[in-house]
Amino acid sequence: MDLLQGIATTRAIRRYTDEPVTEADLATVLWSATRAPSGSNRQPFRFIVLRHGPGAAAARLLLGQAAARVWDFKRTADGYDAGSGRDPGSPKARMARTLEHYTAHFADAPVIILAALVRYRRPNPLEGASLYPACQNLLLAARAVGLGGVMTQVQGFVEEELREALGIPDGVALHATITLGHPVGSHGPVRRRPVRELVYEDRWEGPATWAVDPPDTRFTSAGPPPAPVG
Repeated sequence: MDLLQGIATTRAIRRYTDEPVTEADLATVLWSATRAPSGSNRQPFRFIVLRHGPGAAAARLLLGQAAARVWDFKRTADGYDAGSGRDPGSPKARMARTLEHYTAHFADAPVIILAALVRYRRPNPLEGASLYPACQNLLLAARAVGLGGVMTQVQGFVEEELREALGIPDGVALHATITLGHPVGSHGPVRRRPVRELVYEDRWEGPATWAVDPPDTRFTSAGPPPAPVG
């Protein structure tokens, strides 16, 4: 699988089999994550891998509870049971079922990874730029070895409890939680909006006539309405 194919087919995987993730695959995935760029090559990213230890058990419980709370809020706030969500066959209803299953089984994911950043300056909204490329590397590497995962922010709802359970010091920011495992089903071409709706040239909403989708690209019908193209 070449790199571009991997990028085009790495889905958010929220259902996992019971097959364990091998330490060899885990090592490959985490090594790839640590190859990511960071500001001044400081490499401030750290990954806490939660599998079977006592710290992992405590953290899994906390994260599972947080995931359930997040879904309860999101289900209502985003109207998953309203409009087209009432049709069991609609994309909205299918997504709701996926999220319901994911959050119900969050704590049981074969591997859970906390993505952290060792701060070297005061907290600022740009610091994630030195961490999130590593998270994307991790997910692409997982795709390459036959695993799947998805990045979430549920740790933010139980951060203080996680810090205590895992001995995370002050000065370390928790920026993401990634679940990982062998997919139920498979990866495949992702569906997104047409590239012309997302790429501008020269000015805001300036048409980039060269930005075209490859033949046979399939598009999403989910999500909010697209912004108009000027």
